[in-house]
Amino acid sequence: MTDKNIKMAAASAVGGVTRRTVVAGIGAAGIVAGTSPFSIVRAAGGPLKVGVLLPRSGVQAGIGQDCQRGVEVAAPILKELGLPELQIMNGDTESNEQTARAQAEKLIGDGAQLLVGAFDSGQSAAIAQVAEQKGIPFVINIAAAPQITEQGYKYVFRNFPTAVTILTDAFKQQLEIFKQVGSAPKSVVFLHVNDTFGSAMAGGIGKVMPKFDMPYKVAETIAYDRAARDLSVEIAKAKATGGDALLVVSRLNDAILLTRELVKQRWTPEAILSMGPGWYEDQYFKTLGKLSDGPISFVPWYDPKKKLSETLKAAMKKAYPDVNMNTNHVYTFEALLVAADAYKRAGTGNSKELTEAVRSTNITDNVSIGEGIRFNAKGQNDTVGDASIQNVGGELVVVAPEKAAVAKAVWPMPPYDKR
Repeated sequence: MTDKNIKMAAASAVGGVTRRTVVAGIGAAGIVAGTSPFSIVRAAGGPLKVGVLLPRSGVQAGIGQDCQRGVEVAAPILKELGLPELQIMNGDTESNEQTARAQAEKLIGDGAQLLVGAFDSGQSAAIAQVAEQKGIPFVINIAAAPQITEQGYKYVFRNFPTAVTILTDAFKQQLEIFKQVGSAPKSVVFLHVNDTFGSAMAGGIGKVMPKFDMPYKVAETIAYDRAARDLSVEIAKAKATGGDALLVVSRLNDAILLTRELVKQRWTPEAILSMGPGWYEDQYFKTLGKLSDGPISFVPWYDPKKKLSETLKAAMKKAYPDVNMNTNHVYTFEALLVAADAYKRAGTGNSKELTEAVRSTNITDNVSIGEGIRFNAKGQNDTVGDASIQNVGGELVVVAPEKAAVAKAVWPMPPYDKR
């Protein structure tokens, strides 16, 4: 799990929001004229200028636009929390590392006092280098490659679990769920996409899983092409192993293809255990309807029992009634929460003082799974963790860890032909 080019993207646009509507929605956000970025000193009183870098176009456009929803709903919530105003300056990485670097430099040149972004590990790593060179604090919203916060950077912070944490929590919580339901598969088939992300995850799973006393063996490992339009052979091969469950690392389009093949080949595994995107995304629900029920995803998520989660969920529901709140919204919102909280405590936009304020963050009233938001010496929040969420009746239900769970897992999955 050390590939800096890990990309956790899905190519499809999400639920009705187009680039045009997003851009229109941010039209009121001003952009300040260029200023020498390294020694920016501005007294608090005006809004903090935050450069939000996301893949708003290119292969990751749908994800970038989904992250933007977390930006759009943030202002009134931050105000309600007594935090200062943020002036959002948007940058488009175009799903490209070089563009991400260039856009970070441009936003800083235009006056950004803090950067947020960029969903993708490769793009975030490129921005981190710029932030470090310019001495501007950078709060990563989503990116899991561990080495980003292992570089000894002074200006880079991340409230998102590393890939190692994601995988470790996934196996811990599988054991918790097996105990919860009183059942466990004896064998699984591991299906994974063979792109950079899928291959890196496969390697990580191979290293992490032996550390746990899992009740199942891996009957077969099947890699498939990211651009595959037909996964019938892969599902036939998996079914032939007699495996009880599927362990998957996939993306949105292939998750849909795999499900359709399971239905077509009349095979409902005991469980689908996902360690990647796809199975919990709105488009998966919209495309498959009742066939979308059952999969359990192990993902960075929100704690539904936290008060601020209720607030953010209500704001999302009001602004986007057809969209389920997800990782993209939660962690993008929390990056802005960190920025506003630090600005309030620093009382200035001076980059060094603002960076020190970010470093001393101790937010206990937050949204995501874990004890809160605080950064270790490397800039990583090492208390943040994952949740296990299951698709139930078109909703995403937290079933583990116990502290955040609101229901027990439905086990085994409902048979596809009985729905």
